[in-house]
Amino acid sequence: MSIQELQHIITEELFYFEEEPKSDSVKEDTNTAIGSEKPKTLPKTVHIEDTSSPKEEVKPEPLAVRGNFEKGILVLHEEPNLKPEVMDMLVKMINAVGHSMNEVGLLSSHELEGRTLTELYDLNAHIVLKFGRLKHPINALPASDYQIHTEDETEYLFADSLNTISEDKALKGKLWNTLKVLFNLAN
Repeated sequence: MSIQELQHIITEELFYFEEEPKSDSVKEDTNTAIGSEKPKTLPKTVHIEDTSSPKEEVKPEPLAVRGNFEKGILVLHEEPNLKPEVMDMLVKMINAVGHSMNEVGLLSSHELEGRTLTELYDLNAHIVLKFGRLKHPINALPASDYQIHTEDETEYLFADSLNTISEDKALKGKLWNTLKVLFNLAN
């Protein structure tokens, strides 16, 4: 192949070093030495040239909320999966405050893990009910359990895990009283 043909195959910059002519006696010594020595390689010259366009930032998939999330009510729960009796309690609680499960979106702690607050804010939830411990920066919000915290146009209510609430009548009552205030229900 000619050099012109090689330029289409080899895209790296190559350097050719021409050796000085050697005398006949040196050539003979070199030929016998080549058989016994390991071949020497030339140092590799690397020419780095960034010809590619700037790489686009890869954005992760948006959070996938379970449910229709029609009214922007977001329920964040610690449990990976809600047991039927716990889900039944949640449905009754949502219905009691004048809403249906079609209006609610659900996310588990596992689904939130490794996600940022910005990704959560991008969901544009109006009410966020956080139950239990989550591995998420939302924990940094200055909200106390069973107290309503408002930030921008979003209201937050942090409480114990749904499993814990379902087993404790006093916590159910505490949650219900806070939900009545949050959803503006008359006593």
